[in-house]
Amino acid sequence: MQNAEKANLADLLEQVSRKIPVSERLVIVVDALDEVEQEAGGNLLDLPTALPEHVYFLLTRRPYTIDKKRLSAPDVPMEELDLRGNQYVIFSHEDIKQYIRFSLNDYQDYKDALRQWIQDRNVSENDFVEQVATKSENNFMYLRYLFTGIAKGKYNDLNLKQFPDGLENYYAVHWQRMGMEKKPQEVKVFILFILVEIGTPIPCEMIADITEQDQYDVQSVLEEWVEYLKKQTIDGDDCYSIYHASFLDFLKSKPVLDTKRKLLKEVNQRIVDYWEREKEEDDKD
Repeated sequence: MQNAEKANLADLLEQVSRKIPVSERLVIVVDALDEVEQEAGGNLLDLPTALPEHVYFLLTRRPYTIDKKRLSAPDVPMEELDLRGNQYVIFSHEDIKQYIRFSLNDYQDYKDALRQWIQDRNVSENDFVEQVATKSENNFMYLRYLFTGIAKGKYNDLNLKQFPDGLENYYAVHWQRMGMEKKPQEVKVFILFILVEIGTPIPCEMIADITEQDQYDVQSVLEEWVEYLKKQTIDGDDCYSIYHASFLDFLKSKPVLDTKRKLLKEVNQRIVDYWEREKEEDDKD
């Protein structure tokens, strides 16, 4: 399509809809709307308020109150599904089990480590699938973290029954295993708080400048939390952010990350100082 980069979304959809055969549909999936940062006013992600024929959007987000809906499309028929409803639980549970079986047999990143783990403990595939599905509480993020941890050898000291129940408990267990309740852990707390407070991907070098720590030491901490962080390359730099909003919520709930604490007030001030230094450097240029 010519000049597509200059067209707005509504115009693009209108052009595409003319080429869709009558028997077909265009479905656009937008996941995790709750993680979208946008200024007040306007429609969420500037999604069109009307759609042409044969075009559909499938939008997902975590539960919300009506005042946080942020989506207005008056000319588009809408249907909302709360997948926490009893009628969907059994489908979610079957999907979870299917994904576990896929991870055991076909997912290259996990299958060898998972197979070795259950073999070392003489656990049958069916028992593993059933018990992990139950412990996941139908949460795919739980599986993502658990399987990544097993693949990295972090749970070789646990048996199947010792796996935490639910995503919140999974975070809590990892928090304890990282020794975060012990002192001193100021550097780790500094780094986690910076990731929480800034909220957007930032390079290791920036974190090191704010914490006044060696970049190698900061990188070592980031690697300890690697399964909870999203790593992406921006302008040639490896940048990090919190991987999922559920982990961000968990961090915010920890007393050690209470913004009223003296340590974290200091981190906030260092973030302000960092931006001021950067602004001064830009002004000189």
